[in-house]
Amino acid sequence: MKIYENSIEKFLEDLSSSSPAPGGGAVAALSGALAASLSSMVMNLTVNKKKFMEYSDDVKNKFNEYLIKCEELRKEFKEYIEKDVEAFNLVMQAYKMPKETEEEIKERNRAIQRALIEAYGVPYSVAETAFSMFDMVDFIAEYGNKNAITDVGVAAIQIFAAIEAAVLNVRINLASIDDIDLVSDVDMNCKRFLIEAAQRKEEILKKVYQRI
Repeated sequence: MKIYENSIEKFLEDLSSSSPAPGGGAVAALSGALAASLSSMVMNLTVNKKKFMEYSDDVKNKFNEYLIKCEELRKEFKEYIEKDVEAFNLVMQAYKMPKETEEEIKERNRAIQRALIEAYGVPYSVAETAFSMFDMVDFIAEYGNKNAITDVGVAAIQIFAAIEAAVLNVRINLASIDDIDLVSDVDMNCKRFLIEAAQRKEEILKKVYQRI
């Protein structure tokens, strides 16, 4: 069984301990899972209501599509929590490799670089996946149950939190990666994520406030 499959308390205990993993990367993934769960909740509070029956078939079908998507996203983000812990442990293992001989030093450095690339990749995927949710949440902000509209706003905030937290964890790993071109490309994408995510979040919150 996966470590955090059924226990948020276990996750919180480990998070608060002196162990560095789980850490911020896992929390970023959790923020994404929270956004997906909140989105699902609002949609479940919308479908089959009187107002919902007035919507076009296209809108109704979109709700059904997004409800399925939310379940997939929630599972995906839970897997990212596990993967982030695993990736961090790989980095630590690489740094603990022997370095007595020149060959050992070279092998250790190669292992560290491989582990760091794996480690940045997990939060980078979290940021990408979280960003992909904005269209869905924007749709829910427009058509979701008005009585739960603030939960849509919280979902948007959690998406941005997931992205910003994930980017921090990407950058801490990039700082030690030797591939300059890779670092440059990833850093540029991270900057774009943050700028566009901030805009998308504010657009959704504007819709939310208009419907309160």
